[in-house]
Amino acid sequence: MRGFLLALVIITTLVYPLAVYFGLRHFPPQMLAAALAALIGLRLLIGARRRFMPVGLALLAFSAFAIWRNDVLTLRFYPVVTNLLMLALFGWTLLRPPSLIERLARLREPDLPAAAIRYTRRVTTLWCVFFVINGGIALYTALRSTLAVWSLYNGLISYVLMGALFAGEFLCRQHLKRRHQP
Repeated sequence: MRGFLLALVIITTLVYPLAVYFGLRHFPPQMLAAALAALIGLRLLIGARRRFMPVGLALLAFSAFAIWRNDVLTLRFYPVVTNLLMLALFGWTLLRPPSLIERLARLREPDLPAAAIRYTRRVTTLWCVFFVINGGIALYTALRSTLAVWSLYNGLISYVLMGALFAGEFLCRQHLKRRHQP
């Protein structure tokens, strides 16, 4: 049951921009921000890993701020804040190794060769670049576009781009592994 509930909370949080787009027709911004706070709080209670706890707490603080502000613009800043927090999380591990991608890689393969460690560092840097660009576009759409464009980019296009980056890196990694195996 816990796994199902965690998956439901994660999916609901991911569709946040679409929920804002459709929800504003029926609910005030404060209510949507309260729903976001409840989802983030629930996610922290049922499944936050220790290293992601600061990100979750920061998002919870942001949603509390959005409840207090009770305006649409603040709601639109959630993807910007998320990208900044992910940039901070990934970037911090570049300053204080091992990188986040190396930590994840070591879960499957504890004895990484030096070349793999360099590769994981580059992939972590690539994700940092992605979060800067994606966060910049999220900021632009929050400040300069319609709610529909903001919802489309932050609720669909950014996830497609993230998936493309993830898939491209996976294919690149498989190619490099085959090339370096005897």
